[in-house]
Formats: sequence, C-alpha cells, structure tokens
Amino acid sequence: MENKPKKKSFLIQGPITPEKIADMLRSHQSKTQVGAHTFFMGQVRADEIDGKTVTAIEYSAFDEMADKVIAELREEAFAKYDLSCLHIYHSVGTVKVGEISMVVMVSSAHRKPTFPSLEYLVEEIKAKVPIWKKEVFADGTHSWKE
Repeated sequence: MENKPKKKSFLIQGPITPEKIADMLRSHQSKTQVGAHTFFMGQVRADEIDGKTVTAIEYSAFDEMADKVIAELREEAFAKYDLSCLHIYHSVGTVKVGEISMVVMVSSAHRKPTFPSLEYLVEEIKAKVPIWKKEVFADGTHSWKE
C-alpha cells in the first residue's frame, strides 16, 4: 500500500480556537515582505428565532467538494488580487454561541488589496461552498438555516 500525503483540508472539527488564530499570526512574523493582514472571523450569535434562542450551530459539509471549492476560490483570489498569503478555515461539527466558525486571513505587501479580496472571499465562500448549518436552540429543538 502506497503512502500518499494527506491533502490539505480547510475544514476544522469544532470551533476555531484562539490558539489556532494566534498560531496563524505567529507563523507570519518571519514573512518580512508582508505589510498587511486582514481578517474575517465568523462567530456564532445567540440569535432569537420565533421566541427561541440559538445556543450552537451544527455545521455539516460535503468535505471533499468543500475543500475543492475553497481551493478554487483561493486560486481565483491569488489571480485577481496582489496577495502574498491566504488562509481559509471553516468549522464542521458543533460550534457553540461565542465560538469562531470561520476564519479568512489575507496578506499582502500593502493594505489596499486585502480589503476587497477579503470581502470577495467571504461572500464567495458563503455562496458556493457546500456547508450546511443547523441552528440548535436552548429548548433542544433545531432548525436548518438557508
């Protein structure tokens, strides 16, 4: 049996921890040609829907397809914007209120390309990546989010 290297996955089981985010930042301190990092962090909110309060979101994905689409979006962003680095992570599984479920970090020599590229990526991820959300309420019921 041949040992194949594992493909990079952009999906993380459970919440994206503050330590993971700190490690991302720490790993870029040696990249001295980078002058700007711009972040988006999606956090689970305690929304009230029909009188019920959200306590968590359960994310599910078609993993292989989600990774493929995110990889394509990364390539599109590098082709379209002057970026030197780009990280995308999205949670699968249960993420409680207050925890982070998505992180997008774009880096460039200068700040200007980071802002439109970040907005582009976040909107495209939400529109195209096959990840589904089930909102879990305090009373134990749930609802699939469109």
